[in-house]
Amino acid sequence: MDYKELQSYMELSPFEVQFALTNIAGNFRDHTLLNAGRGNPNWIATTPRQAFFTLGNFAVEESKCNCEYIHTGFHPEKTGIAERFKEYVLKNPDEPGIKFLKNAVDYGIDILGFTPDSWVYELVTGVIGDFYPEPDRMLPHAEKVVHSFLIEFLCNNEKKECKYDLFATEGGTGGIIYVFNSLMENKLISKGDKIAIGSPIFTPYLEIPRLNDYELVEVEIEADAEDDWQYPDSEIDKLKDPSIKAFFVVNPGNPQARSIRDETVQRIANIVKNDNPDLIIITDDVYATFVENFRSIMAEIPSNTICVYSFSKHMGCTGWRLGVVCLYEDNEIDRMLSRLPEKEQHQLIERYESISLDPVNIKFIDRMVADSRSVALKHTAGLSLPQQIQMTLFSLFFIIEDNVNYIEGTKKALNKRMHVLFKSLGLPLDFDKTATNYYAVIDLLELARDRYGDIFVEWMIKSYNALSFVFALADKESVVILPGAGFDAPSWSVRVSLANLRFEDYEEIGKKMLETLETAYIDFQTNY
Repeated sequence: MDYKELQSYMELSPFEVQFALTNIAGNFRDHTLLNAGRGNPNWIATTPRQAFFTLGNFAVEESKCNCEYIHTGFHPEKTGIAERFKEYVLKNPDEPGIKFLKNAVDYGIDILGFTPDSWVYELVTGVIGDFYPEPDRMLPHAEKVVHSFLIEFLCNNEKKECKYDLFATEGGTGGIIYVFNSLMENKLISKGDKIAIGSPIFTPYLEIPRLNDYELVEVEIEADAEDDWQYPDSEIDKLKDPSIKAFFVVNPGNPQARSIRDETVQRIANIVKNDNPDLIIITDDVYATFVENFRSIMAEIPSNTICVYSFSKHMGCTGWRLGVVCLYEDNEIDRMLSRLPEKEQHQLIERYESISLDPVNIKFIDRMVADSRSVALKHTAGLSLPQQIQMTLFSLFFIIEDNVNYIEGTKKALNKRMHVLFKSLGLPLDFDKTATNYYAVIDLLELARDRYGDIFVEWMIKSYNALSFVFALADKESVVILPGAGFDAPSWSVRVSLANLRFEDYEEIGKKMLETLETAYIDFQTNY
């Protein structure tokens, strides 16, 4: 591929580049394709899935019990359904996931105080999915379960007295889009406003603010690669500027795979308190559960934070599309709505008056639900009920099941893959308690400098495009990794996903990366 063609790929999202790389890498029969591009994990949580399908079997039996027509059932009866579930468990002790399912039901009753019939009825009707979501924002028992999960795993079991409203969404990215749309619709951010973005960051999040729908001005808050990808105080202090309306960050990060240090989160909290009280913080915490004792920004600054979480990564369920938006019940964003100028208040009354007798006092999170269906179709809003039930079971699996082997097993798998990759590349690796180990960011210039010296690095910069390496790796070695520049990482860096291949594959990837670099060095020796 010539320089001009490579240059054209520089304008594309790295995920679009990945498709081109995969096509190139898959053309060789004598190589096994090793795709470490996308972050889709190669593990799944089996027990909560088994429980879901067994719950489905019970639910279908319930629907058939009063129906004389073949292939047909009616909506299950609520009265006595908890007792009938107990009988089902006793009669079917060997059903897949039945023990966990029973424990999940018992936890809801004994610990969360659910009324037995109401709880089991929600699970049964939800898994069948024969009604629209009601309430449309989230099922009531599901919301309380997921709330407990978020408090334990995103807030490190602090803030138990805090109450967050939840909105179940089609994955984390769906949640992010709903957040941005509603902030715009409700005049909390406008075209031309400044929004700070923690960088490096998941590529689409760089692209969203630039779209014609938003036309926001980006202010980068740049992490320091030399300090384990943490944000320097000087960068965080940019948030003191009151013209910055929002701070958008992935925590722990993608691609840098680090959580923000507690002292930095405290610094952000002080800025909100003393310098920029209307700053809206939007945090994507999808990788939170891979960090020991993780503490989200929403735990420190609940009043100003919109948190988005997705179950996709740790549960291995990207295809389920399970996300949730969290907003503190007593939040500054609702108060900002009440302080809007009278003209804008009137416009919003007109927008929402068809769905409420009191449109002025609709919470922001409920406006998000309405906006997700262009208001007029709010009656069809909400995440599908089967999805909400699987999300509930995933949450309970983390809370109550003997899940240490699963949680620690996934963490150990990532840690092992990271060490194998770095060892094969001859790079040092220090322990970092903020690391998820989900991705590795490799600086190719540093790798080349360590092996071949500064003169070669200078020649390589002049002779090759920054994408040359990843395309050569795909073309010659059938290995797919992504260019870091697309994530706003250094232009000669690459992102390697550690989630989707076996650990021995990462040794092979490291070797092939060095072989590709060696090819460039031979070219240097010949032509320099």
